Amino acid sequence: MRRAALLLAGLWVPPPLKKRALAELAALTAEAFGCPPPALSGLSWPERLEAYARFTASEARRALLRPADLPLIRAGLRKKARGFGARMARRFGAADPGQGLRLARILYGAIGIDFVGRPDGGILIRSCGFSRHYDGPVCGLVSALDEGVLSGLAGGGRLEFRERLTEGGRACRADFIFEEPRP
Repeated sequence: MRRAALLLAGLWVPPPLKKRALAELAALTAEAFGCPPPALSGLSWPERLEAYARFTASEARRALLRPADLPLIRAGLRKKARGFGARMARRFGAADPGQGLRLARILYGAIGIDFVGRPDGGILIRSCGFSRHYDGPVCGLVSALDEGVLSGLAGGGRLEFRERLTEGGRACRADFIFEEPRP
């Protein structure tokens, strides 16, 4: 049944599920930044995405003014997002890293990010709606969320960017390094 959920999600994600997932992501992001989440209820889907993008950009800029706090904030974003990714993997039946990356394409596509993940962990993002709101340092901090989500979806690993749209790149290029399976 869960495998069917992943297949169906590739075709269509119901709006209430997208809204619930974005609200959960906003809440965990706010918790990691130590602030209240943005008000999203009553907004259309594009308005919700815009509000979340403005919120993350604003909170990241505020956090960047406190360099001593950045490691803790980055770790909080990653940890909370990893739990979110693991819940999404269970909900949609992504049982292995490859299925996790397929689910990532669906989830990221739902929020306006053209995400392609290869089986070897190579990642290409040709367009990202959030890049209109982020600069390089903001994107660098907020990408801790991406690392966490991908780690949760794939059962562990880390994300290393080589190129970013927010730093003048033609695309975002990154490598997701999968955790070694434990015996």
